[in-house]
Amino acid sequence: MLSNTQSSGQAHNSHASLKKSSARDDALFASRLARHHDELRWLYMELYDNSSMFAELTDQMKYFYDARPQALRKLDAEREGRAWYRNSDLLGMQMYVDNFAGTLRGIEGHLGYLERIGVNYIHLMPFLDTPEDKSRSDGGYAVSDFRRVKPEFGTMDDLSHLAEKCHSRGISLCMDFVMNHTSDEHEWAQRARRGEGEYMSRYFFTNDQALIDRYYRDVPQVFPTTAPGHFTYLPELRQCVMTQFYPYQWDLNYRNPRVFNEMMYNFLYLANQGIDIFRLDAVPYIWKQFGTNCRNLPQVHSIVRMMRMIGEVVCPGIALLGEVVMAPVEVVPYFGTVEKPECHMLYNVTTMATTWSSVACRDTRLLRSQLETVCSLPREYTFLNYLRCHDDIGWGLDYATLSHWGMQEVAHKSYLNDYFQGFTEGSVSRGELYNADPVTGDARFCGTTASMCGIEAAGFENNEAAMQAAIRKDIMLHAYLLTQSGLPIIYSGDEVAQVNDYTYKDDPEKADDSRYIHRSPFNWKLVKNIDKKNTVQHHVFTAIQKLEEIRRSNDVFDADADVAIVDYSDPAILWITRHAGKKTLYAVFNFSDETRKVWMPQEASYTNLIDGKTSKFASFSLDSWDFAWWIM
Repeated sequence: MLSNTQSSGQAHNSHASLKKSSARDDALFASRLARHHDELRWLYMELYDNSSMFAELTDQMKYFYDARPQALRKLDAEREGRAWYRNSDLLGMQMYVDNFAGTLRGIEGHLGYLERIGVNYIHLMPFLDTPEDKSRSDGGYAVSDFRRVKPEFGTMDDLSHLAEKCHSRGISLCMDFVMNHTSDEHEWAQRARRGEGEYMSRYFFTNDQALIDRYYRDVPQVFPTTAPGHFTYLPELRQCVMTQFYPYQWDLNYRNPRVFNEMMYNFLYLANQGIDIFRLDAVPYIWKQFGTNCRNLPQVHSIVRMMRMIGEVVCPGIALLGEVVMAPVEVVPYFGTVEKPECHMLYNVTTMATTWSSVACRDTRLLRSQLETVCSLPREYTFLNYLRCHDDIGWGLDYATLSHWGMQEVAHKSYLNDYFQGFTEGSVSRGELYNADPVTGDARFCGTTASMCGIEAAGFENNEAAMQAAIRKDIMLHAYLLTQSGLPIIYSGDEVAQVNDYTYKDDPEKADDSRYIHRSPFNWKLVKNIDKKNTVQHHVFTAIQKLEEIRRSNDVFDADADVAIVDYSDPAILWITRHAGKKTLYAVFNFSDETRKVWMPQEASYTNLIDGKTSKFASFSLDSWDFAWWIM
């Protein structure tokens, strides 16, 4: 049975309302579809065995293709067949619309500021409509309408206008596409709550306690302390609905082809507003099958592969960014294969967490091992690299390897949490725990990059020497970020060393969620200090700006450069080499509180990319928490 709502495939379309497409456009669509049709149909029929629903899908693909604005079609033509997202001149920034500029229109007024630091990729945190009660919005990830912007942020027209302005400046837009669930205030959920069978089938309802108990046995809980359980009881239906994340987020049933089709129509609708990159939120969870752990099932890969092909037919200028917060062995398969690719990019979550573990331990051995693994992957595999983001840091490290060096999982997690809260002697970090489990000892950590590097503590103590060391650490970590292969992204506020904001505790809607410690409004007063020498903001902003300029202008930072990790004798030293043409970059980072003497492979003339000076030497001294970019 088809839906009668605006979101349904046959209700929101009328080909007659569109301009008649040209024969040339029709031929282009036909050729793209022909390239993928057989595989797309085979995967669809394998999951759903429903030829009429597949026919509807391809019909709607043509509809959204015809509706795609000419400016976006031109961008598609420029990007099609090119891995444009691998360009070494890309620098991303992640931001909340309201925190950064209030509204979508407000962001337009600050594009010049973003360009100044070199940002040409903007990740807008969730901006689609959510419940007015912020305690039931999960920071925007409980979507109540995929076709509506939160009214306080603006409208869909405002989003399209922002995309147009960004594209005119060479800036790409990224958004979160929440595939796993909807808000319980979404129209589908509301109609399901009224007992409408078609809409109930779009979620998972049951009153079978044995089935629920089996699910609890087989499937790990997402938030065992803050939102325990997998199901929420609805007294009006005398049934439970699956809610793996929070009780107000109902898991979608992708075993129903109507769900897949409708979500693909939402995806294409948003692509036609000008979105360039779709961050696929919680993608490993989207297929549920009882008797399994409901994580990373083969059907998930089929869905992502189909989504990739649908995009390549309708809007080949877009890219898919997978959010897979899993062990590395479970992350890499989401790239698919070179012949049958899935996501264009994936988050480099494990390396991010290991980086901060290296900071706390002054030991880079595990980080070296993981970077070597990344370097061994096909170059087509592109990671999005970051130091911090909107979320907490979970210590999902490689404890099997750490145990060889005497670091046991429970003790190590406890040490990291104490260190980054500032409880450990010698720690300069400040922050708070999130989702702490007193039984297992597991917890996640929240804090800004600046606060984790010691800028907050040094400022509070008015300690100038500590401040210089903290600034040096902050800049070193950003240089390390830009040295990695992939797309670097910084979190809004990091470029001006914004520290933790503890005022969230005064807001009843936020007080229970410590992640708001680093989700505070952007402090525009700090921007005024960028041009004031000797301020923290001047040092950090200008350093990142210069590092990015160097990265854009040197071939050794290209995505196709040969990258290797040096097995240096001092575990506090991380050494990355990048080779392109006849040039080799020696990027050396000191993860310790003391100055280190570093020996080069040979006595030779090396040029410092930071100041442009060339000198001949066999060894050099590197300050604590400092770095060097030598090129030969």
